[in-house]
Amino acid sequence: MKPEMEMKIKFGFGGLVCGAIVAMIIGFAWGGWVTAGTNQKISGEAVLASQAAICVAQYVKEPNSQEKLKEFEAIDSYKRYEFIEKGGWDKMPGQKDASSGVAGACVAGLETLIKK
Repeated sequence: MKPEMEMKIKFGFGGLVCGAIVAMIIGFAWGGWVTAGTNQKISGEAVLASQAAICVAQYVKEPNSQEKLKEFEAIDSYKRYEFIEKGGWDKMPGQKDASSGVAGACVAGLETLIKK
């Protein structure tokens, strides 16, 4: 192989590597690329938020929801989580058991209703 061809291959390979690195930096910094772990975290948060909204809707849909809301307000904040679990509002339709964290997120949603 001629020395000229060897230099072209080295520079071409170096340019390819540098271009790939620059593309990754731009993609992760400004392009919206995320790792699998970050993607799982984001989707988990989205699922929890939607389940909390369903929990609040199930709570408000109760026939005596205004009285239950006053009862909820009277409970100490650290016992509200248990109140939601006992009422079963943290269980999604069709589920036997509630998902982790739903009751806590539901409490936060109901506390927002109280402040209004």
